[in-house]
Amino acid sequence: MQILSEELSCEIDDIVSIELNICDTQPSCLGGANNEFIFSGRLDNLASSYCALRALIDSCGSPSDISSEHAIRMVALFDNEEVGSDSYQGAGAPTMFQAIRRIVGSLAQEYAGESAFERAIRQSFLVSADMAHGVHPNFSEKHEENHRPEMHKGLVIKHNANQRYATSGVTAFLFKEIAKIHNLPTQEFVVRNDMGCGSTIGPILASGVGIRTVDCGIPQLSMHSVREVCGKEDVDIAYKHFKAFYETFSSIDKKLSVDY
Repeated sequence: MQILSEELSCEIDDIVSIELNICDTQPSCLGGANNEFIFSGRLDNLASSYCALRALIDSCGSPSDISSEHAIRMVALFDNEEVGSDSYQGAGAPTMFQAIRRIVGSLAQEYAGESAFERAIRQSFLVSADMAHGVHPNFSEKHEENHRPEMHKGLVIKHNANQRYATSGVTAFLFKEIAKIHNLPTQEFVVRNDMGCGSTIGPILASGVGIRTVDCGIPQLSMHSVREVCGKEDVDIAYKHFKAFYETFSSIDKKLSVDY
């Protein structure tokens, strides 16, 4: 409290409440033989957040970019994912769906019929982007032989039969089709059957409102350590994949709906 009061130039008694978190302040940096790695704290999940936000902004750079768009492009960033998402500002809260309902109501105005929100949700698509466990060269047996995410090989699409990830065959196809059109690599991941599997906000949001969802992520090492590692090229690939999703989802989804 004394240190805080000195930093804030106030008396200790003037501090009525605090939320104190300690974090690594060392700047992120490039490293490796060819500077091919990013060493940073909190890559999980600021890397996905950065790529998603930049992709959204750049996909709407000019009026011509969205002149023929019929969907609403948005990005949602939540707190507390690592401790369960059940918080006031977490993915388990109704904030995002309340926002979508207000968007629908605002745009539809007097033309909004019954169940307009529900129809909008059913026509929507969620990319749940969280980091993925890349294969460690010293512990490759921790992964299934044909499901070992590697750095610099593209976004990892995550599957789990127990629904710890929300990816389905249809949502995986749509997300991979976008990558195929734009010549972007993807990888597939299924956790070993005899090992536990973490989860993401994907199943929380998918089950909470009934929205089609694909779980994906940038492969990394030392997840949840104070210093994490990912591939430099993977950040660029993720950005390009997200941007391509924003720009081409509507047309691909329309074609898929006809074929499906």
